[in-house]
Amino acid sequence: MKLLPRLLYPLYEARLNRQIRDRARPKHVAVIVDGNRRWAREAGFTDPSHGHRIGAQKVGELVDWCADTDVEVVTVYLLSTENFSRSADEIELLFDIISGVVDELSTTHTGCRVRLVGHLDLLPEKFSRRMHEAAEKSSDNEGIIVNIAVGYGGRQEIVDAARDVVREEAEAGTPAEEIAEKISVESLARHLYTSGQPDPDLVIRTSGEQRLSGFLLWQAAYSEIWFTDTYWPAFRRIDYLRALRDYSQRNRRFGR
Repeated sequence: MKLLPRLLYPLYEARLNRQIRDRARPKHVAVIVDGNRRWAREAGFTDPSHGHRIGAQKVGELVDWCADTDVEVVTVYLLSTENFSRSADEIELLFDIISGVVDELSTTHTGCRVRLVGHLDLLPEKFSRRMHEAAEKSSDNEGIIVNIAVGYGGRQEIVDAARDVVREEAEAGTPAEEIAEKISVESLARHLYTSGQPDPDLVIRTSGEQRLSGFLLWQAAYSEIWFTDTYWPAFRRIDYLRALRDYSQRNRRFGR
């Protein structure tokens, strides 16, 4: 970092902290981490894995920033089911990097509770087992909840929830003609991957793309959404605080 930005950065960060002090803050922040490969290319790296690795390091920083600002739940979208169409080598690398993220959160960021959301059964068994074992180590912690979305698809989550409701009612002996009446907003919500958690108040997406890409389609129905052109590996604490400042200035009407 050049000298002038290095001197001004702490001053600007302090200003942002003052601006959000005593203002409304989100309890659940969800982040679509995007732009790893583009960041690597524009930074002059021929291997996109460098962007993925730097982006992985940023996840731990984000968790710390959220914990410092009284966020109770953070959900990080790391790998969608659509991403599985990438080359076998890149997907294998992503599995390994994401497994490392779960390892690090469960051991280094003591206090946070790691939960895995998505279809981990789509992953090779060695990676799925590694993630589950790492997340289990944090199950008794009482700090910030960190949802790691891997092998995740928002439409598939809703389908899974509906199937679970039908299966539950069938096992309870509900007549087939009555099962449809058991499907409701409340019953589906109980079977979502994030069941028992508050819906996200704020969704952040990096890299300049302005869409949800299937992320938390049900839960984000009334979320505030904040987009930034910054690529995920370059995302800084001041970018996060800008998102909180923008959130604090919005009037949430929830459809009213």
